[in-house]
This record gives sequence, structure tokens and C-alpha cells, in this order.
Amino acid sequence: MIRVLLADDHWLVRAGFRSVLEGEDDIEVVGEAEDGQTAVSVCRELRPDVVLMDIRMPGMDGLEASQVITGDEQLASVRVVILTTFDLDDYVYGALRAGATGFLVKDSGPEELLHAVRVAARGDALISPSVTRRLIAEFASRVKGPEPDPRLDVLTDREREVMRMVAAGLTNDEIAARLVLSLSTAKTHVSRIMTKLGARDRSQVVVLAYESGMVSPGWLAD
Repeated sequence: MIRVLLADDHWLVRAGFRSVLEGEDDIEVVGEAEDGQTAVSVCRELRPDVVLMDIRMPGMDGLEASQVITGDEQLASVRVVILTTFDLDDYVYGALRAGATGFLVKDSGPEELLHAVRVAARGDALISPSVTRRLIAEFASRVKGPEPDPRLDVLTDREREVMRMVAAGLTNDEIAARLVLSLSTAKTHVSRIMTKLGARDRSQVVVLAYESGMVSPGWLAD
């Protein structure tokens, strides 16, 4: 059972999400919050698997709340999915840097919502959809300049290759296909990369790849 916390200051939004999620046998909404501070408190109390976090909320906003949650070692298993609208896309890259697993556009359909929750719950980043890749690439290009990161020195050539593909938004299945590897081998490479880099999940691997200059926007075409 995937346990979900809904954090949004509009009760109609929370009610809509709850209605969709509670219709599934493998998902349970365990709590709600109308601001960031409450989201952090409820998260610490209930330890949900996934938090659907709105960005704009009164008091502590969703970005700050995400930073608090992802920075708390006791909440290491909690995955944060940022809820956004296209006019708030400036926040997306910052959210990923803050440790969010990914983001979901608020006007997404029920299937996209369910997919986001399930993907986040199993620890994968919501990087695969082409719109997400374009947004990450766009905001990554705004970084003042690549800064070499010594953590990358511990990666093998193969792990660097895999990391570039993770940064491009490829799933484990797609990485395995491109490199002619078994799925289990691709998963092992990704897991080792995260361990070596001390990354919470794939999203942080993506951010590091762009900020270090390992990849640049658009380097791998769809």
C-alpha cells in the first residue's frame, strides 16, 4: 500500500486528488496539509511514502517544506512530488535541487497522477516525460557555469555513460536497450552511481550532471 500525503492550500484540489487516489487498491491518502509547515509536521508524524506538494502555500511554501523533508535523515524514505502549473515553471529546477523526486502539472489527468505516485513510491524520478526533460534542460541552462564536482571522479567510464542517460531522462529499460545491457545490470549501474554520489534519488543525479557540465541541454535527442 502506497501512503500519500496531500499538501495544497486549496481544499478542492486536495479533494479532487483524494477522490482519484482513493479509488485505487494500492494507494491510501493518510493525511492532508494546507501549508508547508503543517506538511512537514504531518510528514514527521505519519511518515508517508509520497507527498504531493503544492509550491505556493501560505507561510512556509512547498519548496522550503520540500527542503526540510528531504534534508531530514529520519524522512529519507519519503518522496516529494512537486505540484506546479506552467506559469510556475521557474520553480521546477529549484525543486529538483531541493531533493524533490519530480513534479506533476496540476492539470494532469487521473492516469498521470496515479503514475506519478507509483513512480515516486518506487524511488524513480519523474524525469521521463518529454516535457519534464525540456524543462530541466531549460533551467539547467540558466546555471551560471559548470562547476566540476570531485564526486564524479569515483565513477567508472560506464557509470558516467549511464549517468548521462539518466540526466537525459531515460528509464532503466531505455538505458539497458541503448547500451545492450540486461535490465538488472542497468539498475545496478544506476544504484551504484547514486551510492557513490550520495544522491537521494535519480533527480539529484540529473541536477549534478547538468551543474557539473557532464551534460548540456539537448545533448541526447529523443
